[in-house]
Amino acid sequence: MTRRRRHDVVVIGAGTAGLVAGTLLAQAGADVCVLARGFGSTHLAPATIDVLGELDGRRVDSPLEALAALAAARPDHPYALIGEETLRAATDWFLATASAGPLSGYSYVGSLERNLLLATALGALRPSALVPVSMVGGEQAGLGRVAVVGTSALRDFHARLCAENLRASGVDAVAVELPVELDRADASTLSLARRFDDPAGRAALSARLAPLLHTADHVALPAVLGLRDPGAVLSDLERRLGRRVFEVPTLPPSVPGMRLFEMLHHALRSAGGRLVLGAGVVAHTRAGERVSAVQTETAGSNTTYEADAFVLAAGGFHSGAITLSSRWVAQERVLGLPLSGVPAPGEPRFVASYFDEQPLSRCGVAVDRDLRALGAANVVVAGAALPGAVPWCEGSGEGIALASGYRAAQVVAAELGAGVCA
Repeated sequence: MTRRRRHDVVVIGAGTAGLVAGTLLAQAGADVCVLARGFGSTHLAPATIDVLGELDGRRVDSPLEALAALAAARPDHPYALIGEETLRAATDWFLATASAGPLSGYSYVGSLERNLLLATALGALRPSALVPVSMVGGEQAGLGRVAVVGTSALRDFHARLCAENLRASGVDAVAVELPVELDRADASTLSLARRFDDPAGRAALSARLAPLLHTADHVALPAVLGLRDPGAVLSDLERRLGRRVFEVPTLPPSVPGMRLFEMLHHALRSAGGRLVLGAGVVAHTRAGERVSAVQTETAGSNTTYEADAFVLAAGGFHSGAITLSSRWVAQERVLGLPLSGVPAPGEPRFVASYFDEQPLSRCGVAVDRDLRALGAANVVVAGAALPGAVPWCEGSGEGIALASGYRAAQVVAAELGAGVCA
């Protein structure tokens, strides 16, 4: 038996782009349903909004100043299509939404005018435009002597490696080993974050850590400062340790990413939008040049979702929404849309050097200047499904997700007659 549901807009994908688009459209009064196979990129990413970190092999200090050069060199780039005005509006909306979110005392800071340089788990310095308040204390320009805290209970964060690489970048850093016992079956940043959420556990960890810090005036911890109330955890730790504390992003599961998801999901729910997880799109129906419905499989049952408009934010190659067959044919698997940026027959798909730009790097769903999918007039594309960018090289992934989600909402709202994103 197939159930049928009707909405104004169906958003496919629950990463940053999908949740931003869905929330804005719900805030405009549209009946919105967000469908996703599972959690999007938020649970995997560091949760910083990296707008533009590198251009032509050089680090970008000001994303806003570099955008004009990027748009001139790459007129097919998502930022060139979206434009500076929309990017500004999207970042303003995001900062306000984070501040009004469900995690008291936890927000985002930063701007498009200047990138902040923050340490990665490997001790490299990564440029980011908007960052959680729990990370901003690690901005290179304000650092003194840093104690990088690790524990043998975490297998994917090595304080000594991080500290050594920070010293190579000019940061006065030392490694500190904090004795922590965790169940080996659950030895992760998530389990340690739950320990910090507990006031008694936090007090015990702080008491063990304080004598190890010596002359350090900054404390770098893996991103474990709680899930429920990270603002209070940060304040309490700084009070107990008498030093500035900041988080360093680690490998998944991403605790800051889970907080980001909770912020955006809260905004979606508060606006009246609906999120259905575990609902992978398995088929779709067309009426001429328009998609009329999509079908999902959830817990063994089928549901058909009809809508006037669709936002495709299901991702690209990394999420499996775009695939390359054994015959080297690239396909968009969710709605069967045409692709852009695919090498012509006979041209190479890959080059030998791993870190060089690959010929398929800029592949994505073919769109017009308003991000509408070619061949599907009522589908607007957002996020990693867009062509023209190389996010891992540019340091632009979450910035594109935020700005394109915002722009997708503008386009769909205009077609529905809803007032959104002026």
